[in-house]
Amino acid sequence: MEESKAFIKALERIEKMEGRFQNQMAVVRRLCQDNATRQAYEQAMRLEETSEKLVLLTRVLPVYTGCPYAGEEVQDVVAASVPVEIGFSTEGWFCIRLPCLLPKKEAGSADYIRSFLYPALQRYFAARPPVRYRDCVLIYRHVYDRERPERQRRDHDNIEVNMVSDIIAIYVLPDDGPGVCSHYYCSAAGEADWTEVYVVPKTDFPVWLAMEKGETGGERTGR
Repeated sequence: MEESKAFIKALERIEKMEGRFQNQMAVVRRLCQDNATRQAYEQAMRLEETSEKLVLLTRVLPVYTGCPYAGEEVQDVVAASVPVEIGFSTEGWFCIRLPCLLPKKEAGSADYIRSFLYPALQRYFAARPPVRYRDCVLIYRHVYDRERPERQRRDHDNIEVNMVSDIIAIYVLPDDGPGVCSHYYCSAAGEADWTEVYVVPKTDFPVWLAMEKGETGGERTGR
């Protein structure tokens, strides 16, 4: 009975959020048709934030049915819908590729990133021993769709970066403090938006940087 009440309450919240989403989408469409670029951008960011919240609400809806394996099946859907590439480069550097940019500080949800990144790492290391890099560089490489007008100026909030670093540290670092790793950030234009994270020993960082700048013939440009 309690589970049924919780399910209905969650469904009502989703329906309310969906109504907000539809209204915001109509506003964005109208502003685009009127060539009101700045206003369209601001409303599009509000639409994006509503969409993130709607996704998070719908992810917990199956759990409210009381099904004992709902959580596991939801994670399976997330893994299939938001593929995270995890592995090691030929140089032995640990790397992750997220199929999105980290959310901007004024909108978006860090919980959305956490909801698929942590389970992805958990699955990857389920049959592998944790790796422990020491004296390394944690690299964030933001690849922007080259059609995105503001790709050169978009900042990323430290809260989201720190959250990703904390999750990665669970499996590949003793911790993500300055005594263990330094941080490096760069950007590149590509065919779509994504975020790459590398864990590179400091002795190898000049090699990574040379590859990033194309000085060694290595592939580090946005694909």
